[in-house]
Amino acid sequence: MASVSPSELPDCLKAVLSAGSLLALMLAPVVAAGEPMSGADIYKKSCAACHGPDGQGRSPEELGFNLPMPDFTDCSFASREGNSDWIPVTAQGGPARAFSDMMPAMGDALSEEEIKGALDHIRTFCDNPNWPRGELNFPLPLYTGKAFPEDEYVFSVTFEEDGLDSLTLTTYYEKRLGARYQVEVAVPVLLKETRGHGNESVDWDFGLGDVAVAVKRVLYHRYETGSILSAATEVIFPTGDEDDGFGGGTVVVEPFIAYGQALPAGFFMQFQGGGAVPLKGEKGNEEVFGRAVLGRTSFEGYYGRAYSPMVGLLASRDLTDGSETLWDLSPQLQVTLSKRQHIRLGFGARLPLNKTDARGVQYTAYLLWDWFDGGFFEGWR
Repeated sequence: MASVSPSELPDCLKAVLSAGSLLALMLAPVVAAGEPMSGADIYKKSCAACHGPDGQGRSPEELGFNLPMPDFTDCSFASREGNSDWIPVTAQGGPARAFSDMMPAMGDALSEEEIKGALDHIRTFCDNPNWPRGELNFPLPLYTGKAFPEDEYVFSVTFEEDGLDSLTLTTYYEKRLGARYQVEVAVPVLLKETRGHGNESVDWDFGLGDVAVAVKRVLYHRYETGSILSAATEVIFPTGDEDDGFGGGTVVVEPFIAYGQALPAGFFMQFQGGGAVPLKGEKGNEEVFGRAVLGRTSFEGYYGRAYSPMVGLLASRDLTDGSETLWDLSPQLQVTLSKRQHIRLGFGARLPLNKTDARGVQYTAYLLWDWFDGGFFEGWR
């Protein structure tokens, strides 16, 4: 194999192999002049060699190696992740989020403020303002719907102590449609405790529950204020066996709004409010509900594993004479499992605050897979 001199290497490969010394050389005249660089200047000097001056990425022929470059002009890609994902990859290199080590670590040559400046410029390559920023994608609460549109699978298990115990296994498939829409399908499977003759022996019945389909649309979002608002409608179909207690026996329509708000110091708040309308009134009561959750995300080390403890307050009321508002408290925690942070675990409980004689504690856990960010077994190392 013929040897290649450094002068014959592609510009991008030179930058990858000697990012620290090259960037130090680039920055020397600017630092000496005492003039801070703009985000566009930092990008041009530090990133454009591989990612291209227009953000679309150099071709493999230009790069000298066969590694596809991300297209920062593709809003579907560029808008999804917040700076908490982009900064570690830029500062520590691709392996910081289990990507290729061909992405060099720039942290020795650029400060975090300079990295943020370059990222601010990268965000301008997506020129469609309809796409919400990834910073508005707050952690998933157990019982409060999110405003941000997703591409995810969520596998949930709920155990309920309520006279006769029950276990519900629900698979959620969420698909984002363009900038603002999402469709979701929820398929529950129930395992319910039953009493035999004489109310002594215990059996367990197994069956499909009522399948739900929901469509969500983002109505408003603003990165500068950390706000996002969506409206959605969920339709629950009577696919479960009503006689065995696996279904409600009627179509139920649930319109709702969902709101998310970033707060200082890593805190966030989310709210969901709406109602439920059974199409056959004799099968159930109309209901209104409100669910709010307050949480805070913190990281191990430099944007390592993320921990998001949350506490929720839930209220619901049947629209019938003499009904009482039911209140619940929900302590919970979400933690990232994979290095890429696209696999997450959430768990917690729903504790009744009133009518405790008729309502038991509910325990829920879920495994979330953000499949847009890679396969389930990718991104762990």
